[in-house]
Amino acid sequence: MVYVLFRKRRQFLIGVYDYTVVLTYMSLLSGALGIIVSLYGPGHPFLGVFFLMFSGLCDAFDGKVARLKKDRTDFQKKFGVQIDSLADLVAFGVLPACIGNSMLWSYPHISDRIPHMIKGDRKEGIFLIVLYTIMVFYILAALIRLAYYNVTEEERQKTEDTARKYFTGLPVTSASLIFPMVLLVQFLTVTDITPWYFAIMALVAMLFVSKIPFRKPDFKGLMILVAAGAVEFTILMVFWWFSKTL
Repeated sequence: MVYVLFRKRRQFLIGVYDYTVVLTYMSLLSGALGIIVSLYGPGHPFLGVFFLMFSGLCDAFDGKVARLKKDRTDFQKKFGVQIDSLADLVAFGVLPACIGNSMLWSYPHISDRIPHMIKGDRKEGIFLIVLYTIMVFYILAALIRLAYYNVTEEERQKTEDTARKYFTGLPVTSASLIFPMVLLVQFLTVTDITPWYFAIMALVAMLFVSKIPFRKPDFKGLMILVAAGAVEFTILMVFWWFSKTL
């Protein structure tokens, strides 16, 4: 029955379901699972960051896989652009904020102070408000960055046939390398670096909406970034495993 449904998807389902969108869908699902894991119970930031990195891996190749299909219609191309941005907002916008929220509740240095913040301690309460404001600002900046890219890319393609060489503002997908590095540093020190996580989040948000040009990596540069992500993932996995077995 499922097979028949997907064979007749044009009659029953909207959207695109061929191999050109599989990695984008996987990135979205990974981001959603990361959000759920990060917010479950007291929060699990180190598990959430693994899903963030997997989303980054999917995003690194989804465009290249999509371009393998030479007979894509304009609808398929535009649909791919839209779902890529929507998936990026979830995986690289909302998920890093949820990981930050998870860190607030996971480390005694801050989590022990949260009840005092909620009960009305003015100084502590302002501190908590600032952190949550950073989270919301980060998500908003990611949304603006993605929408701006979509509009400018559509306009650029009307006059240019070549691939883009520079991005205006930091691409949101960079979150899949930046925030895992912060979590890695947390494993290497006994000091709670949660405030630094939020400071970096604020900086990254500003870079999202800045006019600073960032060179788009070529295939070799992409492979270097993927290798760097693999190293981060492996080290984080080792540290996390040992933290659970000790």
